Amino acid sequence: MVVMILVLGQSRVAFAMSRDNLLPLWFSRVHHRFRTPYRITIITGIVAGLLAFWLPLVTLGELVNIGTLAAFVLVSIGVIILRRARPDLPRAFKVPGYPVVPILSALLCFLLMGFLTAGTWVRFFVWMAIGLVIYFGYSRSHSRLAREGSSGEASRGVRSPGG
Repeated sequence: MVVMILVLGQSRVAFAMSRDNLLPLWFSRVHHRFRTPYRITIITGIVAGLLAFWLPLVTLGELVNIGTLAAFVLVSIGVIILRRARPDLPRAFKVPGYPVVPILSALLCFLLMGFLTAGTWVRFFVWMAIGLVIYFGYSRSHSRLAREGSSGEASRGVRSPGG
């Protein structure tokens, strides 16, 4: 069950990242008949299968748990940051009990993460380091936001920090 959730969730996250050019556009190809992101789903399925084959199920479950909880922490903190930085944005949903609920959410997720093993934390930080290498090596310069920023700056005559 853990592997199935990993495949479903991660393939959609990677698909969205590819559409935003955080991963190569090749991954965002949609199947002509089924209208699903088949390339990234196949790759994610293979990786998840290999992980399920080589890792004990408890370890795999802990990795999924720490990743999900970390994402929830980021979302909870993001709610607070966006409310303060961009109060003018239209919102389809408002968090009840703001700011108490997002703060409690982040704290409780951290608490649950604290019960995970040291090995899980090491694997999590290694995975995050790999993600940072991908981000700074590819995504930062190829992303949709980077392209929009550089074209907007160029049209206003603003130089980028590197150039």
